[in-house]
This record gives sequence, structure tokens and C-alpha cells, in this order.
Amino acid sequence: MSFESLGLLPELLHAVRDNGYDTPTPVQAQAIPMVLAGRDLLAGAQTGTGKTAAFVLPILQLLAPQASTSTSPARHALRCLVLTPTRELAMQIEESVRTYGKYLPIRSATVFGGVNINPQVKALRAGIEILVATPGRLLDHYQQGNINFSQLQYLVLDEADRMLDMGFIRDIKKILALLPTKRQNLLFSATFSDDIRQLVSGLLNNPASVDAGGPRNAAAELVEHLVHPVDRERKRALLSHLIRSQKLDQVLVFCRTKHGANRLSEQLETDGIASSAIHGNKSQPQRIKALADFKEGKITVLVATDIAARGLDISQLPHVVNYELPQVAEDYVHRIGRTGRAGSEGMALSLVCVDEAKLLKDIERLLQRPLPTQVITGFAPDPTIKAEPILTGRGGGGGSRGGSGRSTPRPGGSTRFGTGAGRRPASPSARSGASPRGK
Repeated sequence: MSFESLGLLPELLHAVRDNGYDTPTPVQAQAIPMVLAGRDLLAGAQTGTGKTAAFVLPILQLLAPQASTSTSPARHALRCLVLTPTRELAMQIEESVRTYGKYLPIRSATVFGGVNINPQVKALRAGIEILVATPGRLLDHYQQGNINFSQLQYLVLDEADRMLDMGFIRDIKKILALLPTKRQNLLFSATFSDDIRQLVSGLLNNPASVDAGGPRNAAAELVEHLVHPVDRERKRALLSHLIRSQKLDQVLVFCRTKHGANRLSEQLETDGIASSAIHGNKSQPQRIKALADFKEGKITVLVATDIAARGLDISQLPHVVNYELPQVAEDYVHRIGRTGRAGSEGMALSLVCVDEAKLLKDIERLLQRPLPTQVITGFAPDPTIKAEPILTGRGGGGGSRGGSGRSTPRPGGSTRFGTGAGRRPASPSARSGASPRGK
């Protein structure tokens, strides 16, 4: 199947070709015709599957007949609202709107918190057809009279699962109450909890369903998974060892907390490994600079929290490291979705201590398969160390302990985290410090 066969406008096909794409991804091939047909849509797709273009391209086409070259704000009424959980994702989506819509006179903008509101007000008053927004800042603009929803025709909820995880459900309900009842609704989510299904039941009208992610909550097929058992206090040392011995030059590392991300980044710098942290307490300029430095190779490691990493679009990212396993198994899918994108292979490494045995089991249950395990010589776990509650506040060592408890490990831990534990012994390449993939 080609993009031409989807019936897209010549202007859109031109923009798609400019970006080097010839064949739509499965989610694009399924979703674009449905959206063009005017159907509400419920789409399940992993991150990195091309889901942004799956709604941006058809919405641009639907808006094209009303597009105007006039500079009058009145000729550029707001017709499409895209809600996202994070500013990074909002920026990525709006960049896609500009990229694919560059041959059409359609205006777009983003609004999100953490930055000066005045440039956003100026953009809104100039007139835009497509607005990409985070829920809180969108409500701020509405309350200040900067937004008129009266002509809105299309609503997109992207990464809806994360928006609910972040506690945006009340804001979303407030926003829905402000919108025209007659509109086309599109909901994209990598995972489908009961809360998501409840939201869907009240939002979508006889939706078409698209599931281009394979099995429910499946991880990216091109990603190789590997668990390294290690004591909680030796995680940092093992991470530094892996980066040096395997010559990893671009690594996205996940921590549970903002404090943990800052602390690990500082420790890696002490080890001589160029690193930056990105999380919600960082200002937008700081986050933009950290991401730019990472993409340009100025730093080796970008340490991130789950929330901050949503929407990060890094071409051909080779390595993702779970320095700490996520509290929610579905977040593992989102994390590893940063690698193995657009047909590129990727490696997802998880440094797992005895405290995290239950979290690992939850992930394996979700993926419906065990993850391969490899003990690195010199870092085998001490079998006498007992599991401790996983805490997520400030402080603690090894990235597993902190201020207020949120889960309790299995008593006694797991033999998987004893000396020589694992489903297979360390390979010769691992003993010599080479990559498990032979690179």
C-alpha cells in the first residue's frame, strides 16, 4: 500500500515524500481512511508506530477546503484541538502539523505550561485552525477569553492513557463540556485500562477501532530486551561500566523520581560521562537544551522521568535503560518505545535489584513472556541482601528507596537476583565487557 492509495491531497503527498516516506505504517493505513470518512476513532498503537501522522494527515485534508491565505484572524477559526499529556509531545505534534501541512495555508500553535503565556496569546489571537495543548494551560487560556471553541470540528486525545495517569481526567471533562457536541473525536492510546474504556464510552460515537500495536500492550517487536540483576547500591557503577565497556554513545535512562534523575545525572558526570536530566521541575528552555544536546551528541546520557519522556522523538535511538523499573507495568511499554522506532532496531536494558522482583514479574506478565537475564561479571547480586519496600520520595540509595512507600516486594526476593542468578549465564562477550548483541 502507498500513501497515494489512501486518497491524500497532492500537497500532503508532496510533504510526505519530502520527509522520505513512501509506505504508510499499519496504524496510518488503517486510521487515515476512517478519519477521512468522518468516523470517530479508537486507536491502539505503540509509540513510534507513526500514530501522529495517522491523525495529522487526514485532519489537514479535512481542513483544506476551508483553508485561507487571508491574514485576517476571522478566516482562521479554531477547528481542531489536540490534547496531549506533556509539552514535549505537544511540540512534537505541532511540528508534524507544520511539516505535513507546509504546502497548505493552515495555521497551528501549541499551548502548554512552564513558559511565558504572552507569545501563546499572540498566536491564538492571530487565528489558528489547529491547536495542540496540554489540558491545564488550555483551561487557563479559555478562562482568560483567548480561545473560542464555537467552530471546533475535530478533537484528538493523544496518549490518553498517560493523561489519565497524570490526573488530567477532571480537566479533560471540563474541556469536553466546553466543546460543541457535534464533532469528530479521535482517541489514541498505547494501553487500555478500565478508566480509558470508561472515557471512551462517554466520548466516542460508534467508533471505528484500529489496533496496529499487535497483542494488547505489546512491546516494540524490534526492541531486544535484557535484564541485568544487580544490587541496589551498585546500579550506578554497573550503568557506568556498561556505557564505557560497550561504548554506548546515546543512552536514554529512566528514573522514577525527579530527585533520582538529578542525582544520577550528577553521579554520571562525576564518572566522566556527559549527562543531563529532564523532568517536570526543569524549565522549558532547560528541557529543550538538554534534548538538543542529546540529539546532537554533545552528551551521552539523558536521564528522564516517565512523564518528561513522553513525546520525546529521537531518531534511531539505540539504547534505553531502565535504571529503575516503573511502578506500572504498562509504563515499560512506553519507555522502550523510545527505541526501535521507524524500523530501527533497539536495545532495552533493565538494571533490576531484589526490591524490584515483583515489578519485573508484572512486566513479564503483561508481555506474556519472560525477559532474558544476564549477570555481568563483577556485578552479581549478593544473595544475602533482603528486599526492601520500593519508595518514590527523596533520598535512598540505588534508585529504589526514598520517602513514601508505594509498593511492597515479595518477601525474600527472588533467586533470580542471587549470585549467578538468571535464566542464562553471562556470555563470553558480557564477561569481556562487550555488548550482549556483539557490537
